[in-house]
Amino acid sequence: MATQGAPSSFSDLQTLLANDIKVKVAVDGVLRGKFMSKEKFLSAVKTDGFGFCSVIFGWDINDAVYSKELLISNRANGYRDVIAIIDLSTYRRIPWENNVPFFLVSFLDPDTKEPLSVDPRGVLKTASQRAEKLGYECFAGAEYEYFNFKETAQSAAQKGFTNLEPLTPGMHGYSLLRTQLNNEYFHDLFDQSAAFQVPIEGHHTETGPGVLETALAYTSALRMADNAILFKYTAKSIGMTHGVIPSFMAKPWGGLPGCSGHIHVSLRNREGRNIFAVSDSELETGRENAAYKDTKWISQEAEWFLAGILDGIADVIPTLVPTINGYKRLVGGEAFWAPNAVTYGYDSRAASIRIISPPSCPPASTRMEVRIPGADMNPYFALSAIFLLGLRGINKKLRLPGPPITHFKPEDRSNGKIKMLPTSLESATIRMMRPDSIAREPEHEVKLWNEAVTNWEVERYLELA
Repeated sequence: MATQGAPSSFSDLQTLLANDIKVKVAVDGVLRGKFMSKEKFLSAVKTDGFGFCSVIFGWDINDAVYSKELLISNRANGYRDVIAIIDLSTYRRIPWENNVPFFLVSFLDPDTKEPLSVDPRGVLKTASQRAEKLGYECFAGAEYEYFNFKETAQSAAQKGFTNLEPLTPGMHGYSLLRTQLNNEYFHDLFDQSAAFQVPIEGHHTETGPGVLETALAYTSALRMADNAILFKYTAKSIGMTHGVIPSFMAKPWGGLPGCSGHIHVSLRNREGRNIFAVSDSELETGRENAAYKDTKWISQEAEWFLAGILDGIADVIPTLVPTINGYKRLVGGEAFWAPNAVTYGYDSRAASIRIISPPSCPPASTRMEVRIPGADMNPYFALSAIFLLGLRGINKKLRLPGPPITHFKPEDRSNGKIKMLPTSLESATIRMMRPDSIAREPEHEVKLWNEAVTNWEVERYLELA
């Protein structure tokens, strides 16, 4: 879904940039980028891309090269360039930077010209295209909780990142009073995000000293991931102008709630109908063949989608919780509403997957909220994993693995009746990489293809080999 004013042709782009001398481009994930002269930028658009150092995929959040280097970016190949393709549909202007034009880029392999498997934005494009082939369009929303500290980068470093001063003291969820203490900052976050074409649906204080929560407006999945990553950029940029550090770290303090990055998802058909919704005739009594009462007001496709998530979620946790700190939020998380088990339930904030459907909302708003990710998630990878698991559930017509969360007791978490999620990045990675992991199913498909004998081979080699 293109932004408002995005150019549809090269001629449109030239007109759009007529009064500019430079353009900012950025890479998704940990947002990195640079200024380009207008001439260089237009040349890159016209010639299908420009070279960008592959090390952005070969180092961590602090610019340290990975100990196990990737094939695409390593010392042996000199951290060669990959091809950056400018996505004109992401056009925006940055209001706090003199309205400089801004675009996101995606990446291709310099040899094959195929999308890079390590490019988060490319991965979500692939997932969305897979849904399109099945007749669906992926839609999503994201919510961020984040602590705000009355600090600068310099003051935080001088303090050794200890004893940081929260923007406000105390626990004040949904407070109308607390926002008055930092009114300009609070309003700037909303207003500048809107000006940057990152529309906000809800914006309020959350429980915890200096904690805010911002819900981004529902839209197509790729646009949602763009908006999510750009909201972080917006908040951090606006925070700097107010002497505030907004932190999207999942668990900054041990004795307080962590910061979630809840994701809402649904699918629409080619006519724009939400396929998770029950039909009009089922609205009064619910769907007859629903597995449980909790799923009576979602469609059969939605139930299969939910089953797909539940079946594979434990195998892809690193795509939802990518940092060591993120698991601190999940350990003992039920004390702070952070789900750490494979559970689901109608309108349940205690479950990992919350079903949102009638009667609590209109049928068109039917969706699922995945409550596992923290605010430190990469929205591209997280959305890709969720939709691919759900589509797998629809394709295989998977049954729900068990009853909803209301059927269980607290002790079922320790006696094995409830399937628990990995509690560390190490255990999550081991689970994801094991041979029978659902995350490895594409490898299995490739193996089967490699073992198959095609008609082309028979025709070519049967007689003459």
